[in-house]
Amino acid sequence: MTGFGPGTGTVVNVLAVLLGAGIGVLLGNRLPERTRDLVTDALGLVTLLIAADSARAAFSPALADHTGKGAPLLIVLGSLLVGGIIGSLLRLEQRVEGLGGYLQRRLQGSGSTAERHRFIEGFVTASLIFCTGPLTILGALNDGLGNGADQLLLKSALDGFAAIAFAAAFGWGVAASVLTVVVVQGSLTGLGVALGDVLPEPHLAAITASGGLLLVGVALRLLRIRELAVADLLPALLVAPLLVTVAHAVA
Repeated sequence: MTGFGPGTGTVVNVLAVLLGAGIGVLLGNRLPERTRDLVTDALGLVTLLIAADSARAAFSPALADHTGKGAPLLIVLGSLLVGGIIGSLLRLEQRVEGLGGYLQRRLQGSGSTAERHRFIEGFVTASLIFCTGPLTILGALNDGLGNGADQLLLKSALDGFAAIAFAAAFGWGVAASVLTVVVVQGSLTGLGVALGDVLPEPHLAAITASGGLLLVGVALRLLRIRELAVADLLPALLVAPLLVTVAHAVA
């Protein structure tokens, strides 16, 4: 896919999510509520698996060599704490939910409280899952750097199948998450164009590990264990590489 310009991967990703969401809504309307709840539980368990795989990056040899053996876990902890404080002060969770509510009113009109909550939950959950993984970060950056959209094409296939399952449980809120995908991946692609080089491996490992823990929070929401304000923690993905730089300077 190196012959296509920057942004191609995000366009394909958006189309895959929309197609998957459309199929999921058609399936969801024909499934009983008990079955849709079971689908949500299965997604929560799979999200935990993906989160565990991403969180392993905290033990990356490249990160430990760059910052010192005891620093990686402290970097991840610091990223979540500082990022959470920033996100809480900015009220990111409320803003994301407010955006979901606005989109629900614009796209579906005035519905019941249960329908509104289902739409918002689908929008928030899908947005977080589609935009916090390592493929989002590295794939969008590489797309912007002109290295091809192969990683985003892989992500598009995964997101498309995930959108089917999510939309079967949550409905059209999943399709609305493409707005978040466009903003996040589009911004990262633009950053890649500006940087002219990929993030160093230690910095990417810290971002991936922090993103993995955010996905744990998403899984807890899907499993109805705890409604964590995961969106408030999103600034951790920006704080993580900064703390890596600081830790390397003092190591």
